[in-house]
Amino acid sequence: MNRLAKHQPQSKGTYATIAAMSVVALAIVGCNSDSSGSGSMSLDITDAPIDSASEVNVVFEGVDIRSASGALVEITYDEPRTINLLDLQGGTTASLLDDETLAAGDYEWIRLRVDATQEAGGSNILLDGGEEHDLFIPSSAQTGLKLVSGFTVPVNGSVSFTIDFDLRRSVVETGGPNPSYHLKPTLRLLDNSQVGSISGSVSSTTVTENCSGAVYVYEGADVAPGDVGGDGNEPLVTALVDTSGTGVAEYDYTVAFLTEGDYTVAFTCDADQDDPEAAETLTFAGSQNASVSVVATVSIDF
Repeated sequence: MNRLAKHQPQSKGTYATIAAMSVVALAIVGCNSDSSGSGSMSLDITDAPIDSASEVNVVFEGVDIRSASGALVEITYDEPRTINLLDLQGGTTASLLDDETLAAGDYEWIRLRVDATQEAGGSNILLDGGEEHDLFIPSSAQTGLKLVSGFTVPVNGSVSFTIDFDLRRSVVETGGPNPSYHLKPTLRLLDNSQVGSISGSVSSTTVTENCSGAVYVYEGADVAPGDVGGDGNEPLVTALVDTSGTGVAEYDYTVAFLTEGDYTVAFTCDADQDDPEAAETLTFAGSQNASVSVVATVSIDF
């Protein structure tokens, strides 16, 4: 199984991606706006999954948005929403805000308020072996999941974003006989009108015995593939490929929410050997270049 990062003792969309080791500050610039009017904002969430767990349930209580003027908009759900992030694979998304009316103007950051305080009924992870553990975010009651990403709400217009939650880098298992699981959020905020995707298939002849398959995507063309958390070239995103089926000719994958530009795409059967907090040498079954355009899908097969 794909190993969680370890510390020793001391749905409605069709896109998905995998991202960096810390919250990414992306400047998302919208249309010019006039703060005297209003507009609307929609916000979805998607996930880059891990294959060492069957469920990662995060309890969302609301969303806070801070304007450039310092005003704080606090949106609290009538009832907390529990979302299994592992349901949000292959580009599927879940809604956090749907056409929420906001004052037109510039905004500085978004904060997702979550229940991850190691108390009964809060966020949790269910491992493949059936063990259930609380998911803990230190100071989650105060800080939540914060994305320092600027954006603009236009007058009489709307904006739509997706938060990409990279679980492969975010869930950290502590060591010891009674391990606990912390959430070190790895998030990206992406403008839905400014992204494209890569999809394709992996031939069964490319898949080795006991393959733990994944597609790794790197920024730029002709990049030498490296592992997550290593000293060399790290992928921008990764997407697991379910290679467990037998008697099939090929296995499909999708990597979405990619901004326009050039990428290197590689496939490996060593995903379960890739520890985000250590350097490994992975074997890749070749790599290919891909140029992503807005609202378009590039096909890359292996």
